[in-house]
Amino acid sequence: MAGPYQRLSAPVPAPVVVVSPQFCSPDVVPLTVTKKVASLSGGDFTVTDANGAVVLQVKGSFFTVRKRRVLLDAAGQPVLSMHEKVFSMHNRWEVFRGDSTNASDLLFTVKRFTLMQLRTELDVFLAGNTAQQACDFRMKGSYFDRNCVFYLGNSDVMIAQISRKYTVSNVLLGKDTFNVTVFPHVDHVFVAALVVVLDEVHSRDRNY
Repeated sequence: MAGPYQRLSAPVPAPVVVVSPQFCSPDVVPLTVTKKVASLSGGDFTVTDANGAVVLQVKGSFFTVRKRRVLLDAAGQPVLSMHEKVFSMHNRWEVFRGDSTNASDLLFTVKRFTLMQLRTELDVFLAGNTAQQACDFRMKGSYFDRNCVFYLGNSDVMIAQISRKYTVSNVLLGKDTFNVTVFPHVDHVFVAALVVVLDEVHSRDRNY
């Protein structure tokens, strides 16, 4: 995988809308994710656009058994809430619309591809895919190296990718910064939520 942007191996056959069509752009959407390395809640992120403007923020819950992350828009309004399933063998997370936990507001579920894996690979199932026999999206690569790709199902169609970004100031300030490139016609808020869950699962891997 060379460079921060790699062309799609095949075009997205239809817009990937999970949260809202308003979050889909006909162009590539370059995002920068900055994570506070030392955070009491362990889940504070800021997502900025190409101009450096804040578009999304993530806040975590404090000292709770069940991890919870809330994705906020630039105005501080909840867009998505992410909840870890307690005692889940596959590190399963459920993502709901807004600040809800109602089953009717469930948008998608994320879980490990397999229990035993050297790299953190995730499968994503949309709420309507109740059988979960085949994933709707899959993440492959090395999140530790910040070098991984999100695919449409089991295909080779990429919808987004993560790449490392170093800045001296962020290293000195104790921040982890990386690029997220969202491909055309793909819901960038959906992708941002996947990145947050991926970070949580990866963090748990490193703690065991």
